[in-house]
Amino acid sequence: MHISDFHGSATALSAESGGRVIAGTTTHGTGRSTPLRVDAQRNLEHVLRAAREVFGELGYGAPMEDVARRARVGVGTVYRRFPSKDVLVRRIAEEETARLTEQAKSALGQEEEPWQALSRFLRTSVASGAGRLLPPQVLRVGSAEDEAAEDGGAARVPHQRQAVAGGAPELRVVGARTPVEDEPSEDAGAGALLEVVGRLVDRAREAGELRADVTVADVLLVIATAAPALPDPAQQAAASARLLDILLEGLRSRTA
Repeated sequence: MHISDFHGSATALSAESGGRVIAGTTTHGTGRSTPLRVDAQRNLEHVLRAAREVFGELGYGAPMEDVARRARVGVGTVYRRFPSKDVLVRRIAEEETARLTEQAKSALGQEEEPWQALSRFLRTSVASGAGRLLPPQVLRVGSAEDEAAEDGGAARVPHQRQAVAGGAPELRVVGARTPVEDEPSEDAGAGALLEVVGRLVDRAREAGELRADVTVADVLLVIATAAPALPDPAQQAAASARLLDILLEGLRSRTA
């Protein structure tokens, strides 16, 4: 995923004008929910599928025209469903973040061994390709001190501070915007992902199976980098599996 192609943090994306598009329905300012016509629903599904493919291959900097071309609809159809590119980007990023969160919860709940839980999450996430669509702010995990120390907002992936005598530091999305009253936080989904991945990391570290210097940011970066976009699906799957095997060896404690 080309993080440098992302124009504008997902934490500051513009709100949709006149209503908010949800899968299968359109909600308006009155709170009424109107089912989409069959053809409109089909077009929406095509646009979302095309957006995932295009953004996964080219990054979030890819133009809306590329999405429309892949979906085989006019660019006007895309803009009718998503008034701006930022709205479409937010929709895709939120869905992929939610999918990763569910994968992490599943691994945490179904695997008793800490290392098996972490490696299962990484393998499932990389195989799904969700790492190519992670919003950049999720890859920038840090503490309040990290945020304050950022040099002019330069793009980087700060490390989560290591736990000290007082316990693990609070995880937060660097650069997160404080929501106004009654407004849902756009970082809620990212926060949920960071929390559950943090639990996977803590368990594996406490068991002595994860290197002490590995952070939540490192684990998410593995997901983002171990899912290369290759034209041949078989080659892509093989390359992802091989790369992840190497990265997992790098994450393991030398004494594990």
